[in-house]
Amino acid sequence: MYTRFQLAKKYLRYYLTASNGKGHGIHSPFIFDFVQHVLIDKCDYPVYQSIEKIRKQLLNNSTVIEVEDFGAGSSVIKTNQRAVSAIAASSLKPKKYAQLLYRMVQYYKPQTIVELGTSFGITTSYLASANDTSKVFTCEGSAAIAAIARRNFQTLQLKNIQLTEGDFAKTLSPLLSSLDKIDFAFIDGNHRKEPTIEYFNQLLNHVTPQTILVFDDIHWSAGMEEAWAAIKGHPAVTLTIDLFFISIVFFNPDFNHKQHFTIRV
Repeated sequence: MYTRFQLAKKYLRYYLTASNGKGHGIHSPFIFDFVQHVLIDKCDYPVYQSIEKIRKQLLNNSTVIEVEDFGAGSSVIKTNQRAVSAIAASSLKPKKYAQLLYRMVQYYKPQTIVELGTSFGITTSYLASANDTSKVFTCEGSAAIAAIARRNFQTLQLKNIQLTEGDFAKTLSPLLSSLDKIDFAFIDGNHRKEPTIEYFNQLLNHVTPQTILVFDDIHWSAGMEEAWAAIKGHPAVTLTIDLFFISIVFFNPDFNHKQHFTIRV
């Protein structure tokens, strides 16, 4: 993975070169619509407060749990004995991006949602709350972390979530084979090049022209940037958006030609 200094340099370059986050100068009607109705939507939706209350509780929870780590591992915590607060501080998606996922689901209304990397269920809860007619299929490698996520779902009274435990290498294929199509997916489970490309290829078998894929931390390492380049270049991909900490992939063939946008958030 990149050092904090390397990542800061990359972020500065992104910030200085990205398109204005208010949509000025963006000539794609689809992207302009995304910016105006999703990206810069400042509405304080009621669900935000209840989910962020749980995030705060996690950040203050000193309970130590045993964690199985099947991915690239924590960049901060190097032991399997970890405090809930430390895991929450290092692995939960910041509310800025978790709430963006909420707005995307609310606006585009996907019915079948897949999440790779439940963690404590904060982003899962945002995804599930945004459209109560959808079904969220989320995967978590660690049983101890999954147990806490389930309790959070119960607290929020979310009924449209199915959580699968275990190594994605063993659980993802059976899950995807049970689904006819995927409308939306958030990939935040293994920050390495080969697994990320493999997840993309597996999901590709279930996409439609309306499917949206969101990848986390594409600038986390050189390998992740290589994976992102491969995904952008795939013939099925027609439009991508780089928001630095997350990236978004579209497959709609109605776009006249392959387009890539880097937008300041």
